[in-house]
Amino acid sequence: MKFENKVVIITGAARGLGQEYARQFARRGARVVVCDIRDCSETLALIKEEGAAGLSVRTDVTSASSTVKMAEAAIEEFGGVDVLINNAALYGSLTFAPLEQLDEVEWDAAMNVNVKGIWQCTKAVLPSMKERGGGAIVNISSLAATYGMPNGLHYTASKAAVIGATRGMARELGRYNIRVNAVAPNVVDTEATAEVFGDKRDKIIDVTLSQQAIRKPLATEDIVGTVLFLSSDQSKVTTGQTIMVDGGTVFL
Repeated sequence: MKFENKVVIITGAARGLGQEYARQFARRGARVVVCDIRDCSETLALIKEEGAAGLSVRTDVTSASSTVKMAEAAIEEFGGVDVLINNAALYGSLTFAPLEQLDEVEWDAAMNVNVKGIWQCTKAVLPSMKERGGGAIVNISSLAATYGMPNGLHYTASKAAVIGATRGMARELGRYNIRVNAVAPNVVDTEATAEVFGDKRDKIIDVTLSQQAIRKPLATEDIVGTVLFLSSDQSKVTTGQTIMVDGGTVFL
């Protein structure tokens, strides 16, 4: 899967999975625009190490004006947008607790970033993708959406909404040759996972592995192949799908 001269925007790219996506797209020849509310200088350096062109844009995915500026920066620097990876999400900063104890402010924040964010970013890149005759959008959902994550209803509901949004977008945008798919990973060993589970991390990972058919802890590199496939011409007639990358926990 090669992406020479393809322009790829990745949100939530300052660390973790987003950073790994950026490096792997760069390795395959893409021009990569990395976006986050955090500083993406470390990710941009990794792109440059791969010998690829990159651009960092500070972006708040819940803001229409910020996402429009994101798209405009990509177009000004590289001429357009071919691929959007909607990876930005609230996870590590959320408080996980029984549903009756969840905070309303956190609930709204999860919905704003995890759901509204993919809508805002998709709207922002649509004019360029239409002008270029098509494109690929990959939304990052979660195993939580299909398994039903306990003590995290705000996160679970938001990631279930990502799957619904993916299907609606795919149905609506297919006429423009724009494909929209979702990837739903299990627990991946990232900084955010460590923040969520703290000193319970090892126990949670052990429980997670006990429910997987393939009992291997997931690392960032285990998710990349599916994201690359759904972004590439090798999946040019695949749209509206959610692919579980969960070691065989849920079978759709």
